[in-house]
Amino acid sequence: MRSFILTLAVTFFPAVLTAVPAHGADDAYPSRTIRWVVPYPPGGTTDILARIMAQRLAERIGQQVVVDNRGGAGNNIGTDIALKAQPDGYTLLLVNPANAINATLYRNLPFDFLRDYTPVAGIIRVPNVMEVTLALPVKTVAEFISHVKANPGKVIMASSGSGTSVHLSGELFKSMTGIDMTHVPYKGAGPAFPDLIGGQVHVMFDNMPSSIEFIRGGKLRALGVTTAKRSAQLPDVPAVAETVPGYEASAWFGAGMPKGSPAANIEKLNREFNAILAEPKTRARLAELGGEPLIGTPAEFGAIHAAETEKWAKVVKSSGARVE
Repeated sequence: MRSFILTLAVTFFPAVLTAVPAHGADDAYPSRTIRWVVPYPPGGTTDILARIMAQRLAERIGQQVVVDNRGGAGNNIGTDIALKAQPDGYTLLLVNPANAINATLYRNLPFDFLRDYTPVAGIIRVPNVMEVTLALPVKTVAEFISHVKANPGKVIMASSGSGTSVHLSGELFKSMTGIDMTHVPYKGAGPAFPDLIGGQVHVMFDNMPSSIEFIRGGKLRALGVTTAKRSAQLPDVPAVAETVPGYEASAWFGAGMPKGSPAANIEKLNREFNAILAEPKTRARLAELGGEPLIGTPAEFGAIHAAETEKWAKVVKSSGARVE
């Protein structure tokens, strides 16, 4: 009998041990609600994209995916909350260009983003669009430049927050054209629209998804898109580069988790994101917003983020923009 028990232990326990999930992963993952932190208020591009993806992700995984808007401080408040969450695979962060820009823009961040996060999946790359209030007497990029030069400091440039791609796209435009505009940051693109439409501010280089309906509806005037070539979604709107050679800026979005989150959970969500982005209905919806899906591995999305961090560091330094 003792020999039988020893034999059973030798043969059974290795099987039990190999069945224990690696890296803290859960075989039934996800077994409860996933929180998706969006570091901006409702209404902007990050919020729109998160809600499109969250709804479809929830349908596929059979668990709720709750969007948690935590705006403020150029996206740093929401980012800090997400990065300090338990790394158990149940907290996502909507990652966007501000996470790359802020590494240089802010002097004293409570985190090192590239060190403290783990990429999960890309979602979309989109142009920004240079749009003005209808009250501004300009219809082209060239007319805008002439107007600002004739009224130095009087034209107000809105943004979705200091250090966002919306802000830095404008700073890049200022540096390449030699014009002087006053920057007014908002806590997201959503809160900026009433003032831009009403003429209290004059121009914004916003991400296309949150602006395109205002442009199509005739509430804002698009002067140019910030990608090197025109967008299929606004084919009559020239690229800014057609007037300002060499100008290029685009926004990219994806999902990340706190460093140390289970690798198996990350891989599962990456597969789910890629599958959603490959669906014709999702692709059509994202195309309506002016974007191209970013299908790939977590490592490929991480490489995009690292390259963008390096690119925007040069723009921040050349513009002299700094935030305490």
